[in-house]
Amino acid sequence: MKFSNEIKTALLFIFGIALFLIGFSYLKSNDVFVSDRTFYGVYDNTEGLVNGTPVTINGFQVGAVESSKLMQPSAKILVTFRVENDFPFSKNSIARIYESGLIGGKGLAIVPTFDNAPLAKDGDTLNAAIAPGLTDLVNEKLTPLQEKIESMIVHADSVLIAFNNVLDNDRQEALRHSINEFSQTTAALTDLTNALNATFASSDAPFQQSLHSLEKATANVASITDTLQQAQLGSTLRSLAQTTSDLAAITKQINAGEGSLGQLVHSDSLINALNQTNNQAQLLLQDMRLNPKRYVHFSLFGKKNKGYKTPENE
Repeated sequence: MKFSNEIKTALLFIFGIALFLIGFSYLKSNDVFVSDRTFYGVYDNTEGLVNGTPVTINGFQVGAVESSKLMQPSAKILVTFRVENDFPFSKNSIARIYESGLIGGKGLAIVPTFDNAPLAKDGDTLNAAIAPGLTDLVNEKLTPLQEKIESMIVHADSVLIAFNNVLDNDRQEALRHSINEFSQTTAALTDLTNALNATFASSDAPFQQSLHSLEKATANVASITDTLQQAQLGSTLRSLAQTTSDLAAITKQINAGEGSLGQLVHSDSLINALNQTNNQAQLLLQDMRLNPKRYVHFSLFGKKNKGYKTPENE
């Protein structure tokens, strides 16, 4: 079967148009031979996001951004992107714009959510989010630091101005004099330290002799301690404790009036008996002084003893 030139030309024209469409789709990162799903996201700012930007899931490219459109009157941006992979994820998943490099390029990543919500279908609008970039993080950290540095510089300037106002020429000269005296004092302390080091280093120094005497005293104390440890100090202390306990018991009995010593302390009968005996002894001595013949008899020829007669004045 022969085709006329007109049919051949028409077929060639159709083939050219098809090839052009395929090439154009390929340049737009659209593969006409792969089925895909279209999703949408609404953002406040998409600076750096261009058509053809790869769409990834956990770093794996699954599609590309198809177009961006400014919405009226909210001035938000509607981003259309395709997902060529059949990987299932929830409709609550997040389509997040992030900074893909240091030069300001943007990327679009789908953060899949696996919950009980329905799966995302072709034409769904996913939750939109924008991850802070490196520039935003640097600005966020540096802005408070910059404010603090500026505030510190202002305060330092104020302190210097106040310092200059307080310190006139006389005070500045006095301050210089104080600094010079402090330097001299430091030098004197250095000399004193060197002298002390030399003194301590000498073997004939009094300090070394004192240390030697202290070592001897320490040795003597250690010897005394060893002697005390070897002595029967425990038995002596136990005997002393028993003696103290016995004395306490005796004292308790005396206070209670028990025993002869307790009765002597608490009873007046013995003292009364002693007083009565003393009185009788005095009367006897007085009678012997007044009537000695009653008690002493001296006779060469013997004499009959007379009985005792109580004096009338007794």
